[in-house]
Amino acid sequence: MTVPMIKLNDGNCIPQLGYGVFQVDPDKTEELVLEALRVGYRHIDTAAIYGNEEGVGRAIAKSGIPREELFITTKLWNDRQTDAAAALDESLHKLGLDYVDLYLIHWPCPANDHYLEAWKELIKLRDAGKTRSIGVSNFEIEHLEKLETYTDVEPVVNQVELHPYLQRWRELDAFRAHNIQIEAWGPLGQGKSDIFEQPEITEPAHKYGVSPAQVIIRWHLQNNVIVFPKSATPSRIAENFDVFGFELSEDEMAAITGLDRGEEGRGGSHPNDVNVS
Repeated sequence: MTVPMIKLNDGNCIPQLGYGVFQVDPDKTEELVLEALRVGYRHIDTAAIYGNEEGVGRAIAKSGIPREELFITTKLWNDRQTDAAAALDESLHKLGLDYVDLYLIHWPCPANDHYLEAWKELIKLRDAGKTRSIGVSNFEIEHLEKLETYTDVEPVVNQVELHPYLQRWRELDAFRAHNIQIEAWGPLGQGKSDIFEQPEITEPAHKYGVSPAQVIIRWHLQNNVIVFPKSATPSRIAENFDVFGFELSEDEMAAITGLDRGEEGRGGSHPNDVNVS
């Protein structure tokens, strides 16, 4: 199976499907990332706050996979926005890497108003070769517009909560108008809803002989979203990668799109409500 590559606005490319380690036990991260790499994943998404960068790094070292074949993302936590260079050095040390492929500001924390300062530092870190690309996570349109006003570098991606119950089409269109690719966190709803029980999901799952999770991942992929589902179960890690043998029809795609609940579907915090802690 070949994972599609998406070209970023800086000329680099990112695998559209990856493996996320949010809430993965640090003691199990190494074995699970190794399993993901064995299955075929080459895009791993972690963050300083996850506490498992060391496990990701050990898995990379043990895998034997050439560094240039991997795409590794990590993120700057909220309390390090005035200290981004040192924070990235710490992440690189934990990962055992000379550079990451993508470094993100994890949340804008607008009440603290340091995200522009952090962004300017990320530009320097990219120019120094410590990260190949830079982007943001959980940024709203007004946060992106501030970056655009005061710098000449657009984020390559914006990683946001996105799943069938929270689709945010107006915002996604605005992000893409800035040539920013969309990454989905919580792409399967984080197990907080009944999304897997909806007929719009279960009927195509039955039709194609796949799981509801595979249907939702396929929906993301066909919407040109970058997605990295998380699982701590080896069989599901493999299942979530096995999404290239079927394709949803236009009617099936539209039916899933019809599940959108707007802000009522949000499972995580709104970006404007997240501060440094």
